[in-house]
Amino acid sequence: MNRESLRRLLAPKTLALVGGHWTDAVANACRQIGYAGEIWRIHPTRESDERTTYYRSIAELPGAPDASFLAAPAADIPTLAGALNQRGAGGFVCFASGFDETATDAGRQMTADLVTQSGDLAFTGPNCYGLVNYFDRAALWPDQVVGGARSDRGVAILCQSGTISLTLMFNQRDLPIGYVISVGNQTRLALEDLIEVLSEDSRVTAFGLYIEGIKDADRFARAVNTARAAGKPIALVKSGRTAAAAQAAATHTGAMAGADQVFDAYCRDAGIARCDTLASLVETLKVLHSGGPLPGRKVLVMGASGGDMAMTSDVARHTSLEFPPLSPDIRLLVQEAVGPRVTIANPFDFHTYIWFNQPKMQALFASVFKAGYDAVAFMLDCPPADRSDTSAFDGPIRLFVDEAKKAGVRAAMLASLPETLYEDMRSYCTQHGVIPLQGQREGLEALDAAAHIGARWQNGAPVALQRPSKYATATRTLREDEGKAALAAYGLPVPGARTVAIAEAASAAETIGFPVVIKAASADLAHKSDVGGVALNIRSADEATATATRLAALSDHVLVEQMVVDGVAEVLVGITVDPQFGQVLVIGAGGVLTEYLHDSTSLLPPFTEASVREGLGRLNVKRLLNGFRGKPAGDVDALVGAILAVARYASANVDTLVELDVNPIIVRPQGRGVVAVDALVRIAE
Repeated sequence: MNRESLRRLLAPKTLALVGGHWTDAVANACRQIGYAGEIWRIHPTRESDERTTYYRSIAELPGAPDASFLAAPAADIPTLAGALNQRGAGGFVCFASGFDETATDAGRQMTADLVTQSGDLAFTGPNCYGLVNYFDRAALWPDQVVGGARSDRGVAILCQSGTISLTLMFNQRDLPIGYVISVGNQTRLALEDLIEVLSEDSRVTAFGLYIEGIKDADRFARAVNTARAAGKPIALVKSGRTAAAAQAAATHTGAMAGADQVFDAYCRDAGIARCDTLASLVETLKVLHSGGPLPGRKVLVMGASGGDMAMTSDVARHTSLEFPPLSPDIRLLVQEAVGPRVTIANPFDFHTYIWFNQPKMQALFASVFKAGYDAVAFMLDCPPADRSDTSAFDGPIRLFVDEAKKAGVRAAMLASLPETLYEDMRSYCTQHGVIPLQGQREGLEALDAAAHIGARWQNGAPVALQRPSKYATATRTLREDEGKAALAAYGLPVPGARTVAIAEAASAAETIGFPVVIKAASADLAHKSDVGGVALNIRSADEATATATRLAALSDHVLVEQMVVDGVAEVLVGITVDPQFGQVLVIGAGGVLTEYLHDSTSLLPPFTEASVREGLGRLNVKRLLNGFRGKPAGDVDALVGAILAVARYASANVDTLVELDVNPIIVRPQGRGVVAVDALVRIAE
């Protein structure tokens, strides 16, 4: 990517508009935003007048434009791009559609021609809406430019949808915006390119993304880490949560790690806020713009309504926000301010006894800001400013904002409904560093998302993808004993076992010691228990002989192994290779109920002791691991060690491992270790 070309595109001093009606809208957008540079118009037939000069070609322009907007017919675009390249121009916006998004040979050929003719010029699109730079007052945008009061700080909105770019621009939520960029087909400039470059812009406070698909997962992950290193958090909406996984999986692991689950895991581990709605995205960006991620999850929500506080508890139940009580010393100060009739709690209904008592209200706010919360929210819904008297609301809000500024504490005004925090007050809050959160659910979700990012930045290493150099087209499955031996070499505990001919089963069982498990030993049986290929609790030589004889219908050899009889829990550990993000570690409830229970979590590398323990903490099976209904606690330390052994094997075999499934690992009582009693390993041939 030509960075100088991109720099000129983002902040042009000269602008060429190629086309008709749509470029009229771009010229109007430039006037709206206050663009101070030169605008050159190009059209094959329009006549010049006293206001506008029309050139017939790029070659006729008085100079090389810093940026161009191409709204000509698609067939003409490659030639126009070539002319810009020859002229030494900066980058361009390819508004035209009809390229590879059509999934036709003609569209793909035009895309190839565009890439060739444009050389190394930076361009967005094809099939994109353009860009607006509110900082430098430039708009390559074929529509109205809304918002964007001149500011020296704001978020960058990057979208794969032009309409959603517009929707976010149209928000009435006082989100300070610095850039809006629509990327379209991402033929040259992808989201990751823009994140990397804009991370260097000190005016950008955070990134808001709308994603339909990632062009290059490695580049995207590096860009996310670049933004993190620059202190610029990311919140996004990605479509496709309900799409069926595009991967045919042979194991439980693959079935549980569908494409969307992997993207969810990536966002969690990379410290990205994944939002479900545009409303949540905007509210989250407001929190991130105003001070970055939250340092913790401890929040105080207060207001003069018991109903509001009860709803806060209900709405927040799906978040990880914490509402700890006030400390005894702060509690005394608050009680003195609000009077003896008020019960001190969190969420805190302080009633309206002191609403018009400014000294008492000031004392209340000053006290709670000393309490050590990561964020304090004042919940209040106001009448419409254009149809009512808001003075009774203005005073308390301004007191809250003033005390928050003095204390230097992250603070928010929180309204139940988006429309009940009027514009002047939203602006006042934003200007003074208090976050105007509009919508109770979205506001609480925003605080939760900011706390999640803060926790990952403090405690989690940046994601480092492990992707094979090429994805396998032909695979083979190791026989169970082969797979276990390969994993045992990296430290995975496995039971004592022997693979023998049918006639030697009884002798092998006696050597190992009863009770034993006998299994059909064939690489062709991926799920042996489904076809009766596993026999448990064999306690005599005669039983062993009879069992092996029965299993001869499935395989000419059997695996005889020690049976574990003191397990307290069964855990699945697996690796799947996602087509985009590479290796994914999956842990979950194991055994025959794995898919029925749906109790699993996915982790992205690096796989560390801390990330594994955190992952185990998300599972319901942790109740068994901790000791349930009088049963002993499991050997969690040994389980963590076994999971890390699987991860070491995966990392060492990144180019050949296709999928593995260790199910189950039987967790024995604390101090007695764990044993992996089944393993399925698929490798590339």
